[in-house]
Amino acid sequence: MAYSQAAWLIPVFPLAAFLVLTALGRSFRRTAPIIASIGTLGSLVLSILVMVEGIEYRDRIDWIKIGDFALSIGFDVNHLTSLMLVIVSIVSFLVCIYSAGYMRDDERLTVFYGYVSLFVFAMMGLVLADNMLMLYLFWELVGVCSYLLVGFWFHKPEAKAAAKKAFIVTRIGDAGLLLAVLLLFWYMPNHALDFVGIQNVFQGQSGAVDAGITTLIALLVFMGAVGKSGQFPLHVWLPDAMEGPTPISALIHAATMVAAGVFLIARTFVLFEASAVAMDTVAYIGAFTALFAATIALVQHDVKRILAYSTISQLGYMMMALGVGSLTGAMFHLMTHAFFKALLFLGAGSIIHATDTQDIRELGGLGRRMRLTALLFGVGALALSGIPPFAGFWSKDTILAAALDSNPVLFAAGLLGALLTALYMARLYFRIFTGKPSAASEAAHESPASMTVPMLVLAVLAIGAGFVETPWYGGLSHWLLGDEAPVHTAVAGYTVPIIGAAVALLGLYIGWLAYVKRTIRPAAALDSMPGMRKLLQNGYGIDALFINGIVKPYRLLGSCVQLFDRYVVDGLVQLVAYGVASLGRGTARLQNGQVQTYGLAAIIGLLVLIVVLAGRRLWS
Repeated sequence: MAYSQAAWLIPVFPLAAFLVLTALGRSFRRTAPIIASIGTLGSLVLSILVMVEGIEYRDRIDWIKIGDFALSIGFDVNHLTSLMLVIVSIVSFLVCIYSAGYMRDDERLTVFYGYVSLFVFAMMGLVLADNMLMLYLFWELVGVCSYLLVGFWFHKPEAKAAAKKAFIVTRIGDAGLLLAVLLLFWYMPNHALDFVGIQNVFQGQSGAVDAGITTLIALLVFMGAVGKSGQFPLHVWLPDAMEGPTPISALIHAATMVAAGVFLIARTFVLFEASAVAMDTVAYIGAFTALFAATIALVQHDVKRILAYSTISQLGYMMMALGVGSLTGAMFHLMTHAFFKALLFLGAGSIIHATDTQDIRELGGLGRRMRLTALLFGVGALALSGIPPFAGFWSKDTILAAALDSNPVLFAAGLLGALLTALYMARLYFRIFTGKPSAASEAAHESPASMTVPMLVLAVLAIGAGFVETPWYGGLSHWLLGDEAPVHTAVAGYTVPIIGAAVALLGLYIGWLAYVKRTIRPAAALDSMPGMRKLLQNGYGIDALFINGIVKPYRLLGSCVQLFDRYVVDGLVQLVAYGVASLGRGTARLQNGQVQTYGLAAIIGLLVLIVVLAGRRLWS
């Protein structure tokens, strides 16, 4: 049997780990990392075998059957899904190993690993889903798991608030995705929701679905991706999600939740190709998000929030690549970003583990105490900055080359984003690892091997993974797209890497002048513009805009509805009840056993009857 036929087992391994950990309970703290790691290792081994085999395979069974209509579920293995499975399983396995050291003293360690295993199962199921409905079910399970993990330390009010914020904000995008699924079901021939059927309709049957409906469906799908992948304006949950444990930040930002949005568009790419409006929307929102988040990252002081805004910016690059038609560029950058961003977050966790702080103003000179962490973090920083020959250089320049071929404005935006990326990473690295050691740095110590070994593996991947796709070797393009792989012009293929490297080096050089040589004083420039500093530190006030423009009016509306319910609806109910009770009390007084009272009641009733009859005669 081919390995692809057994691909359905890939999500089963972490699901089994979750069930075992849930059954064992909290007392099995020492075995929890082993069980979870074995589950993700099983997924990793089988995922690699499936990808190396390279056989496309799909299988399905009928789930719901009503008359002649049957709704099927199944799994679909192709080059895109097998690549994604390997990315998710590698990062998940390394995070499980790393967490054994980072979360060692946590009392709820078994619960933590159970949540992680469920999270990995949900993401694997999402990747393997062969139709939109099944994908949506796992999509929602990914959201539930993120809520559990972001709010894992629920005793902290900030963690509870961040978990609720992530859950609510992403539900906005999920509502759009649900509408897209319903519209696809309504308008697709034979109500087909499977990805093969969608591809056949939008590629081979031009005009089968109205152009306006196609654009609407594509934009609603993109709305779901905007929520999950933290694109403007639904990016506000992602920085706050840093309240979760740092290994979870690595998992969410590198391979699971935020990657799901990019994967969703790649999975339904034929739908977007059928609508020029949808493609432009994806490209321009992605480019704007890349610049928007990069400028915010320049002034943040929390190491994890800087990396969070960096993730938002890099996801913007991926969206821009998809918008200009470069499926390879988006998936290539998703792959390399998974490795170096996981490395950076795990490096941040090593820093926090050693110093008990994540404020870069309290750090400095840490490279003397944590040489290995400084080296590995530096590899991640160089890869993210796009310095050759690190992986981020090749993947980012693939996107820039596609943008230059398609739209010079987007190419310019990408270059500016690359400059800002190198600048904020230079600021982050130099402020933490160089200069005079701070009080927190003096007491620091290197992290244990359980934390540094996964970082070392990710560093190797952050260096070498980029060579699967270069201007001279389009291995990934041909593997993903076959004969349809694009060929860029000579200018884009050879000049862009030179320009991209020069821009990235310029950003690092400016950072070196500012934070090592101190011949440039960016703080003085911002001090002269306190309004701009505050605006950037507050993320351009988007949170406040949501609070004042949506949350407070919604609460006011809720208060008005509550008052209407209490004093009008409930008031009428209580008035009727009071009237009936009063009538009952009045009639009860007549039943007192006295003949005189009964006679008086009869006379009064007779008089009332006479008045009524006389009145009817007069009015008639």
